[in-house]
Amino acid sequence: CNLQGLWRNELGSNMTLLALDAAGTFSGSYHTAVAVTNKQILVSPLQGAQQHLSAKRQPTFGFTVQWQFADSTTAFVGQCFVDHRGKETLETTWLLREEVLSCRDNWKATRVGTSIFTRIK
Repeated sequence: CNLQGLWRNELGSNMTLLALDAAGTFSGSYHTAVAVTNKQILVSPLQGAQQHLSAKRQPTFGFTVQWQFADSTTAFVGQCFVDHRGKETLETTWLLREEVLSCRDNWKATRVGTSIFTRIK
């Protein structure tokens, strides 16, 4: 499974992952199709790491997205799966943390969810 390429999730968000370096780290960009904001949605940078390809055929990975239009960051963890036809999907769980003004508001600062990405190119 090769993470490099263009990916789209079930909500229409697009992600571009660049080539892994020798240490298994990568960068890229994320353009979300959904956001809770009145601001213009901007493409946002991501940074991540993956298991070495030599270790496993369907590796685990993680990355963070620093949103350029909101005071929040999202961490994704997941695994790349290859089905019997060679179709690759990224199954992820994400945790979004937004800035709040006080500890009293901490309860509403974190959201969690899942996303499945399929390869576009």
